Amino acid sequence: MKTLEQLTPQPLFSYFEEICQVPRPSKKEEKIRQYLLDFAKAHELEAVCDKIGNVVIKKPASKGMENAPTVILQTHMDMVCEKNSDKIFDFDNDAIEPLVVDGWVKANGTTLGADCGIGIAAQLAVLSSGELKHGPIECLITVDEETGLTGAFELDKNLLSGAVLLNLDSEDEGEIFIGCAGGIDSLATFTYQTEKPGKNTLALKVAVTGLLGGHSGDDIHKHRGNANKILNRILWNWNQKFGINLADFNGGNLRNAIAREAFAIITIATENKSQLLASFNEMSENLKEEFKFAEPKLKIDCEETTLPELLIDAATKDNLLHAIYACPHGVLEMSSRMEGMVETSTNLASVKFTDENKIVITTSQRSEIEGRKFFAAEMVESVFTLAGAQVKHGDGYPGWTPNPNSEVLKTTVQSYKKLFNVDPIVRSIHAGLECGLFLEKYPHLDMVSFGPTIRGAHSPDERLDIATTDKFWKHLIDVLENIK
Repeated sequence: MKTLEQLTPQPLFSYFEEICQVPRPSKKEEKIRQYLLDFAKAHELEAVCDKIGNVVIKKPASKGMENAPTVILQTHMDMVCEKNSDKIFDFDNDAIEPLVVDGWVKANGTTLGADCGIGIAAQLAVLSSGELKHGPIECLITVDEETGLTGAFELDKNLLSGAVLLNLDSEDEGEIFIGCAGGIDSLATFTYQTEKPGKNTLALKVAVTGLLGGHSGDDIHKHRGNANKILNRILWNWNQKFGINLADFNGGNLRNAIAREAFAIITIATENKSQLLASFNEMSENLKEEFKFAEPKLKIDCEETTLPELLIDAATKDNLLHAIYACPHGVLEMSSRMEGMVETSTNLASVKFTDENKIVITTSQRSEIEGRKFFAAEMVESVFTLAGAQVKHGDGYPGWTPNPNSEVLKTTVQSYKKLFNVDPIVRSIHAGLECGLFLEKYPHLDMVSFGPTIRGAHSPDERLDIATTDKFWKHLIDVLENIK
């Protein structure tokens, strides 16, 4: 089996392997920040760090390119930290284990962090090269993109001087992005009382696993299952038929990932056990048939477990199950401006019981139209308000309005066609990029986004296509040489 050091292009893949050794969860970027600063020092490059922790590394123009415009290469330093439930792994301390499999780089049971680690590796390869032709370079690596866009929100207005920005955080080689959706998160909180299990009851643990998950922007239109919705569907039906009690519901993790796994502990009257298990077998088969193409590895389990000490009160249980069932998830509208693009969507990301007798449901809404972003959030709010929950919305982030007359777009398209003898696709993306926030701080920026092909981002199925990484690198260095 090949190692990353044997892959082309180099030194890009060698830098990516180094980055995989450095823990970099969102909001815990200290180690990767120090790695970047140490790199700059070792290569005698100027590096600055703003108050929030964003890093900029600057490199002078190569000989003969001094009059070319300053180009900002932009990525983010944090990664989504997801693992399979049977994988023992500490994202705060352990190194990602990259594997080369059938033309792809993937990780062993965890997210790979190619989003956006491969972009950082490309920046470092540009910064360390003495052979490439380019104007002045500013490499911006932001913090906490995945959980709050914090680095972009707090970016120092005086940190950058460039007028052209190449965002290297896209995941479809051959496509150049000139716009993105805006987004807003919504949190619904139930407060519950506790009850003790009654006599002649038994406990069951129900698990929904094996789903593909994926990015709540890039993959939301693929009709993948949401573990929270599937599990809740089972529990809701049982509650209607058997009057179950609920001790725990734990599903999904990150606001920008489609829930892959969900678990619940319920109690039922012992006399209902055989009927409920018969219902389980029927529902399980029906759901697998329903999702057999979109989720071929869907697994639904039900097993007896230790009787819990406490249950949530019956009224909150009913309200919770009704609200999750009614809460929208998936594509709400397709775009009328760009054929085939999602306009508005919502992701029922996670359901978590806390230690303070609370249940927190996290959802994430996206839209290319600012007003419909809030419409989606208000739709979610209405469902949970009717069920008695308290709802709060985040500050949200703006979209990036496409500029089809962009000069850097023309250069990027011409470069791709010259290199590969085919026109690239130019479009907007339903996922959120930091570019909209950069425009608020630097309204003069001319921007595009492109990158290699990444599949399964934000899930342990994340994988990076090796051949497209080579094309991405060739495209990047040609664009840098030809920006005038």
